Amino acid sequence: MNVLVAGGAGYIGSACVEFLCDAGHRVSVLDDLSEGHRQAIDPRSRFFHACLADREATREAVRQSEAEAILHLAAFALVGESMTHPGKYFFNNISCGLNLLEAAVACRVRKIVFSSTCATYGIPAALPMTESTPQNPINPYGESKRSFERILHWFREAHGLDFVAFRYFNAAGATPRFGEHHRVETHLIPNLLKVALGQAAEAMIFGTDYPTPDGTCVRDYIHVLDIARAHALALQSGASGFYNLGSGSGCSVREVLHACEAASGRTIPVKAMPRRPGDPPVLIASPEKVRLELGWIPTHTSVREIVASAWAWHQRHPHGYHS
Repeated sequence: MNVLVAGGAGYIGSACVEFLCDAGHRVSVLDDLSEGHRQAIDPRSRFFHACLADREATREAVRQSEAEAILHLAAFALVGESMTHPGKYFFNNISCGLNLLEAAVACRVRKIVFSSTCATYGIPAALPMTESTPQNPINPYGESKRSFERILHWFREAHGLDFVAFRYFNAAGATPRFGEHHRVETHLIPNLLKVALGQAAEAMIFGTDYPTPDGTCVRDYIHVLDIARAHALALQSGASGFYNLGSGSGCSVREVLHACEAASGRTIPVKAMPRRPGDPPVLIASPEKVRLELGWIPTHTSVREIVASAWAWHQRHPHGYHS
């Protein structure tokens, strides 16, 4: 299949491109490299250096790629930044995404797989979170993703553009070739590993008094390779609609810390900080729907295995893609 991956130079996008190339798909990447990295693009893919804000360039990339399906992973994703610059997030994650949808319709693309987020749910009233959990986002990032989910529904109604929207929980880990390198790093595992690499004196833990077994937040971690495999299954199946991508179990911040120490063989000093506003104590997905309808079951379920893959990549790339 001819597949265009918007955001294919980013963390999850690069893993998806690699996985699809390995599976024999003909893959093109559309990315402006504002957040992604040229070195993260699989050389087997065709690269279109363009921004989704450029309507004509976007349409031309879709046309030239002869895309039968599109993976849309091009979005801004910093929750804190979205609170201070909401317009930036609504423009990029909604308006620019609309340019991609219009191009897909014009070029007769059959299906789009959208990278959504569990942030559309906000603070859940019950766990585990299912696809029917009420969506009450508490930040502009989550709101922008929820809005785009609704837009996908109406494009299907109006134009017959089929879609799958994956609501990711905590993506983590690395493939042997591609890993996590954000220009502004807010994720727990890479920040802990920076300390293990000697690039920071300590890492911060936000909140140690939550009603959890060790007082720190519990999150559902999912290996980036399992996320990539879910996208491949979405392309192959006739499934449509919204799906959680999570393991169905959780790990606390301290458990992740211990896993990073075990993988690196180094002590990682941490500094306890106050809770961040809006951080719920526990976020765990129910992956039952995606298992039943797409046959997806995560294969990397141990947080130690996930962290070990990230540590292996960071050792080879201590300064990310600038190494």
